[in-house]
Amino acid sequence: MIILGIDPGIAILGYGIVKYEGNKFKVIDYGAIKTSSKMATPQRLKEIYLRLDELISEYQPDAVAIEELFFNTNTTTAMVVSHARGVAVLAAAIHEKEIYEYTPLQVKQAVVGYGRAEKKQVQQMIKILLNLEQAPKPDDVADALAVAVCHAHSGHFQSLFKVK
Repeated sequence: MIILGIDPGIAILGYGIVKYEGNKFKVIDYGAIKTSSKMATPQRLKEIYLRLDELISEYQPDAVAIEELFFNTNTTTAMVVSHARGVAVLAAAIHEKEIYEYTPLQVKQAVVGYGRAEKKQVQQMIKILLNLEQAPKPDDVADALAVAVCHAHSGHFQSLFKVK
């Protein structure tokens, strides 16, 4: 199974593409889609959509796993990031991909074993689990790979997280 993990963001959207077979991971690609704050929001969203469209077309993931948003203070940022998340869902839906959502707590629990783990712990576990030479940077990329790993580990429970 090929999984595209996404950590949504407007300035930086992290993505990670992994293949999961026989309880083994193979990293296919990972990176960040960055947009400039000098660009208008619609242009930033267009850039995110176009890059995700390219990635989905190139790698043909079986599933797209997206981290749910959690904001407790800045509602303005939450709104703009929600737009970016919506664009990611749209890109996957246009390609008729299965879309799954996971909370940050679920992702950390699946990767580190503790739902309140620190960012550094997630990065270190992703490095170990995916046999990478160094932890992916920026954090958004490690988070996207963590979302993909979380989806792979959700196994028989995946239907509970499917976007309906």
